[in-house]
Amino acid sequence: MSTNGKASMVTINLDGNEVEVPAGINLVEAAGIHGTEVPHYCYHPKLSVAGNCRMCLVEMGTPMRDRATGEAVLDENGVQKIGWVPKPVIGCGTNVSPGMHVKTKSSMVTDSREGIMEFLLVNHPLDCPICDQAGECRLQEFATDYGRGYSRYVERKNVKPKRTKLGPRVTLDDERCILCSRCIRFCQEVVDDDVLGFVDRGSFSTLTCFPGKELSNNYSLNTVDLCPVGALTSTDFRFKMRVWFLKESPSICAESSAGSNILVSSREGVIHRITPRRNDNVNDSWMTDSGRELYKQVNSKNRLLGASVSGESVHLAEAISAATDLLQGKNVGIVGSCRSSVEEQYLLNKLAKNIKAKKFLRGHFGDDDGILLSADRTPNLRGNLVTGFSSKYPSDQLTQLSQALGKKQIEALIVMGEDLSDSDINLDELKVPVVFLGTQQNATSEFSQVVIPMLTSFEKSGSFINRNFRLQSFKQAIPGPAGLLPDLHVLASLINGLCDDAEQSSDLATIWKQMSKSPTNPLNGIVYSHIPDDGIQLNGAKWDSLSFVEKNALHFSPVKQTLKA
Repeated sequence: MSTNGKASMVTINLDGNEVEVPAGINLVEAAGIHGTEVPHYCYHPKLSVAGNCRMCLVEMGTPMRDRATGEAVLDENGVQKIGWVPKPVIGCGTNVSPGMHVKTKSSMVTDSREGIMEFLLVNHPLDCPICDQAGECRLQEFATDYGRGYSRYVERKNVKPKRTKLGPRVTLDDERCILCSRCIRFCQEVVDDDVLGFVDRGSFSTLTCFPGKELSNNYSLNTVDLCPVGALTSTDFRFKMRVWFLKESPSICAESSAGSNILVSSREGVIHRITPRRNDNVNDSWMTDSGRELYKQVNSKNRLLGASVSGESVHLAEAISAATDLLQGKNVGIVGSCRSSVEEQYLLNKLAKNIKAKKFLRGHFGDDDGILLSADRTPNLRGNLVTGFSSKYPSDQLTQLSQALGKKQIEALIVMGEDLSDSDINLDELKVPVVFLGTQQNATSEFSQVVIPMLTSFEKSGSFINRNFRLQSFKQAIPGPAGLLPDLHVLASLINGLCDDAEQSSDLATIWKQMSKSPTNPLNGIVYSHIPDDGIQLNGAKWDSLSFVEKNALHFSPVKQTLKA
């Protein structure tokens, strides 16, 4: 690194062209910066270098110097000679140096890669038509470039185990394994759960779990993402859908405040899988297994699919009107949600200000696993702080609400998704009417006079602020259930119905103009549509004085070894 914090650059010769690349990176990354793909299987930018697949072979040479004097060795034209290594070298295990010459497209390189590909396909089964990896298989892709189109191997293929359960969520088809060892290194280096290894030798080498162990950690499905072929498969997704039919939408994992970046894969409005999306500032290339299952709440048995008033099903507009009538002129208490988006929390805070409602917030907490499952089990607790809905660190119970109800300071309640029966509130003794807004049924929704169904994070667009105060946007992946409207529309309708002369828009861009116009707000000057894919790091100095931040904001580095509290 240079003294100004920017990576120092070196000049190398890549396929006859002088190019600049960051000092110290390997040849696979250096070539990729300038649009040249070096094929590879075992190499992964977030794992250690193994160098065992040999697919990334390149020709490499360095400027020659006299060993005795250190002076440059020149040719007859006065140009420094290049000393070429007589055999190809692996690009993943070779770091760049000033003046290095690299050939990625020579006849030697092509012949070497074709030879490696021939060895990889010797025992590989020809089951591409039924393989889950078809459509995103690196072996297929590079076989197109470097496969010879015929086989000189006439012996019987070595048959290996199929449908092996490595753990509760991962199934192995060992015939497809090319022994890249990515999965082994991931378990060793990222989750510190050394359970996988190779046994036997040569063509009989097999991936397996160590005796008495299984691949059951909460990050096991990352090995499926890492696998460049169809050897490791998700038991849940296996044989369910061809990947080329899927639409991928960028989103944010709502499991905890880590804010892992994800891709939601859907077809015709149905989500089939969730996979991690690389963001070096947040989650590297990983996510939790438990976070991948959140999409199942969309079609769960307890999903709220229709509005109701006093237990009777009504149209959504009627429920909003009934909620407005029920709340009009009363001392209202509002229970916010750490699962709501930044925009929803802003509108809820605006509603609370306009009707002078008391605000309450509940946190949800568990154990921090030190990687991507934070102690704060909600995606947007810090959004409440930024939007002004809360300025205090919430407890895991609504004790203050219980006290306010006991003093009869509240005559009606708006509850955003929370179950009051789990929050130190006795519903049997609750004497005030409740308007419930949420996605799932619970004891509070059953008790409420008005129930307004809301959308999951997969069915709307918005933003969350993660544990490191990084603002990240997510996009709608699938349409919501028939008859439901976006949460912003519902909240804007309540504001317009309860507040005199209110003309609150539910348009996302308009709401952001309102939120970002204050010069003292951390969101000042930000436009939603301009939030980059990797998010925006907010300026924490604007709220450093709050004890909330001092005690609970975590400094998180996505590399496990540098995670700090």
